[in-house]
Amino acid sequence: MCGGSFRVSDVSRLSLTQLATLQAFVRTGTLAAAADHLGYTPGAVSQHVSALERTFGARLVERSGRHLVLTDAGRVLVEYADRMLAVEKEARHAIASAEGRVAGPLLVGTWGSTAAGLLAPVVGRMTETFPEVAVRSREVDLDDAAAAVRRGDVDVAFGLDYADAPIPRDDRITVTALHLETFAIAVAAGSGRPRSRRVDVEVLAELDWILPASGSQYGRALRSGFRRRGFEPRVVHEVTDTAASLQLAAAGLGATVMTDLMRRLNPTSHLQRLEMADPLTRQIVLIAPRRADVRQPIAAFTAVVTDVVAALLKAPSPRR
Repeated sequence: MCGGSFRVSDVSRLSLTQLATLQAFVRTGTLAAAADHLGYTPGAVSQHVSALERTFGARLVERSGRHLVLTDAGRVLVEYADRMLAVEKEARHAIASAEGRVAGPLLVGTWGSTAAGLLAPVVGRMTETFPEVAVRSREVDLDDAAAAVRRGDVDVAFGLDYADAPIPRDDRITVTALHLETFAIAVAAGSGRPRSRRVDVEVLAELDWILPASGSQYGRALRSGFRRRGFEPRVVHEVTDTAASLQLAAAGLGATVMTDLMRRLNPTSHLQRLEMADPLTRQIVLIAPRRADVRQPIAAFTAVVTDVVAALLKAPSPRR
């Protein structure tokens, strides 16, 4: 990758796509990761960086050991790239707004059950209702969803907010509640225990449990909620995936938690539903930046997601 002298006329060759590639390299750490992030080949990413170096006549990346890192010139350009790309996106949305349209790209962070059960109907409804909003998705770690929005890795992300492990708030994001979920307890049907559909703490304390790892937001919230209700769950299987947890419970390997939406998206057979006297709850939320450049598409997306979730919950759900 080359250096040289910069000429003002070279600005005409400046590409926002190339700047976005450099931005992705900084956020992901390697050319290969940037390529995967953007859907390019590593060779194409390298060509974009080389083209920027020719345009500005300066070396933007250099090797440090086994890794490529930004040079001083590269760090300066990234600061301007962030601003230019943000202005470009804001301009697109402002023009669409001036014309009375809801339009532009929207990158949605998803995970687990949202990708499996919500994304397809939401994107379908968005296509019908707001055809000029180009919705794309990227899987994010649930515990990292808010941070992904703050970093600009995604425009908006689904999240889960627990009273016992809330999403940290700050002035860079907004958290919009979509639906309050109540947890029930799932055990194998026909297991003979417990005999009543409504169970108290003493019964729950006697059960073996299938719960997420204690280091996750989900796992912390459940354990903290159970402790506040007076018992320490005896965890025999640590599983984060909802479908796997319900399958293990159906096989008689322990009790786990489920919500109506979980059961709707994972219709496992042979489960008995038990109600807690003082149930745990959580909010399905949408995490968005406070930036003005994506407000219209996000408002449209939020309305569509709310409708889709409501429709899913109105549909018959297996309850045993």
